[in-house]
Amino acid sequence: MKKNNNNVSGAFIFMASALLLATVVFSRELPVPEAVTCNPSQLTPCLPAFTWTAPPSTVCCNSLRQQRPCLCTYLRNPLYKQYYDSPNYRRIAVTCGVPFPRC
Repeated sequence: MKKNNNNVSGAFIFMASALLLATVVFSRELPVPEAVTCNPSQLTPCLPAFTWTAPPSTVCCNSLRQQRPCLCTYLRNPLYKQYYDSPNYRRIAVTCGVPFPRC
């Protein structure tokens, strides 16, 4: 029987939509001591890699590197912790060469 890779489960779509919605709705510029503007929506290029386990794009990796000083802030935020403290996020960080922060 041939598998259709284009079918996506409802739960998967819900999770991806929830992540995108949380990022867009709750993204605010969060202060950090460095000259970086913390904005989780800057990481939306990583959404396909996070939700579909696709390899992260160059844009995703560049965004992740720019937002690196903000990652502890995101991990401490209950709205984002479940996403940034996940195996998929760690996989993306390793692939992009961005060390997981020790907060």
